[in-house]
Amino acid sequence: MGKRILILSNHFITLYNFRKELINKLVNDGHNVFISMPKSEDNIIFSDMGCEIIETPVDRRGINPISDLKLILNYIRIMDRVKPDIIFSYTIKPNIYGSIASNFKKIRQVSNITGTGATFLKKDVVSTIAKVLYKVSLKRSYRVFFQNTGDKDYFVKNKMVKHNYSMLPGSGVNLKQYSLCELPPDNQINFIFIGRIMGLKGIDQYLGAAKRIKETHPNTNFYIAGFIEEEEYKPIIDDYHSKEIIKYIGFQKDIKSWIKKCHCTILPSHGGEGVPNVLLESAAMGRICIASNISGSMDVIDDGLSGYLFEVGNAESLIIKIESFLKKDYEAKAQMGLIGRKKVEIEFDRNIVIGAYLKELTQLEVT
Repeated sequence: MGKRILILSNHFITLYNFRKELINKLVNDGHNVFISMPKSEDNIIFSDMGCEIIETPVDRRGINPISDLKLILNYIRIMDRVKPDIIFSYTIKPNIYGSIASNFKKIRQVSNITGTGATFLKKDVVSTIAKVLYKVSLKRSYRVFFQNTGDKDYFVKNKMVKHNYSMLPGSGVNLKQYSLCELPPDNQINFIFIGRIMGLKGIDQYLGAAKRIKETHPNTNFYIAGFIEEEEYKPIIDDYHSKEIIKYIGFQKDIKSWIKKCHCTILPSHGGEGVPNVLLESAAMGRICIASNISGSMDVIDDGLSGYLFEVGNAESLIIKIESFLKKDYEAKAQMGLIGRKKVEIEFDRNIVIGAYLKELTQLEVT
């Protein structure tokens, strides 16, 4: 018998990129799927799949007591109307405020910690408030999915969850969509940074490494794909682009074609990533990954085998790893890519994630 499933999200694009296979499976299995998320012209894609969209404003940045209280009340009203058998939520505010509402209504909620961003990278007022909010919400939630052991250990140590958690292999990767493809010829070696351009994502280390490597290896190209999140980087990116140190290509809807053109994806993030999807997608396509040794990235990369891990925030450490990669011949580079592909096939297939959610539905039948 079909269930009434409510999904809480803060953005169309992340839900579509990483959950569409799950949602499609739920609809095809005969469940009634309701999605609460902010207004977007793209929401019709989920409507066409057979979901009912409930447009819900979510302030994704910062903590505002008034707007956050409104969100909790909105979620309570939505739950009263939908009467869901179970709730699936993603990202910080849907997880926290959805759990507060679902605890009040005594409805099962499965929250997914997709990464903590900058929240816990330093001790300040925001991190203190976030800990309190997690304790009063997720601790009483039915199930909490973690994407990496670092986040799980932190939440357990700080008593933000009880024993109500399970592990997922990130968001998983669609192995058919991101299929293995041959490494480009190595007369020109192409690197790519994919993500929002901001200090937390390690853009300074990427720019520093690009400048140094280009001086000694002129046959290299360093691409940057993504929005400029922090305005102070706009003149810097423009300057580096004009000097041909990097090639800034902006946000790309079809990032797969750019991964295909490149040999290596570099993710110099300082933390809070969950399991980075950009690494999963790149590895699935047989691309070598170089990343800072943070939780999540360490789960994807076997250092020296499928890619390299370097010291967080250390451009010199990144340069050393890039040079190690450049010294390898074409066959050795291609072999690293094949090892990475094999790892994601075994450990990070998105079907594993879908299976974990379907198991939660099965539990409804036996309790």
